[in-house]
This record gives sequence, structure tokens and C-alpha cells, in this order.
Amino acid sequence: MEWSNVTWFLTALGAVVVLITRVRLGSTVVDGTGHGAGRHGYSAILLRLHTIVGIITLIGWVVALATGHREVALVMLAGWWLLTVIGLLLLARWLPSGGKHSEDKQSDAWGSGAGLSVLGHVGMLVGVCYFTFVAVTDRL
Repeated sequence: MEWSNVTWFLTALGAVVVLITRVRLGSTVVDGTGHGAGRHGYSAILLRLHTIVGIITLIGWVVALATGHREVALVMLAGWWLLTVIGLLLLARWLPSGGKHSEDKQSDAWGSGAGLSVLGHVGMLVGVCYFTFVAVTDRL
């Protein structure tokens, strides 16, 4: 198996997840909260943080891969993990609410449920586990 090809491919998929999350949720931010698809709203700050951490991490990770600097890659792993946690928090908007006054789930043009979000963010979790493996075992 060629580790670098898989790593570059997963890096590109990570960029797609960051971009799609921004595009999908960015147009629904109103007065600091988002009311897009899902059962709950989300914080616009959380979305901005997801985008900023994603961009910084992607740039740093690509620099580390291109130059072979293992130390930079290890620092960027912290960014990948932070990005994954933020993404999973954004994904939590789909969790059901059992309250008497809870709202019905909202849908959007991206799909009829949480499938795309689950695929992207759980896939990101798996990808970051892989990034951790290749960085720690020095297979970059």
C-alpha cells in the first residue's frame, strides 16, 4: 500500500468536508445562530471556528506532507482532532429531542436527513485516526 497516496486522498476529502459544511450551514446563519437542517440550531461561532480551524489545519498539513516535516504534521494532528470534535458537535444538531415543545426536524436541499453529515463527519473521524497512525509511525 502506498501510504502517501491514501494520505493525500484523505486530505482532499477532509477539505471537501470543511467546504461542504461551510456551504451547507453558512447560508442559514441568522443573528448568530443557525437554523438549517437538523432538529436543533447551532452556533454561528461554532461554524466559523470549524471553517477557520479547517483552513489552518489543511494548509499546515499540506505543507507538512509536501516538505516531509514530521514535527509540523504532529502539530497539525491537534488541528485535525479539534476540527473533528467541532464537526461532531455540529452533527449533534440531528440528535432527537424528546421535549414536549421540541420542533420538528428541518430538511434542506442537500438530503432528507443527516446522512450526508454523518458520512462526512464520521468519515473525518476515521480519516483523522488514519492521519494519527501515519504521523506517529513516521509513514508520511
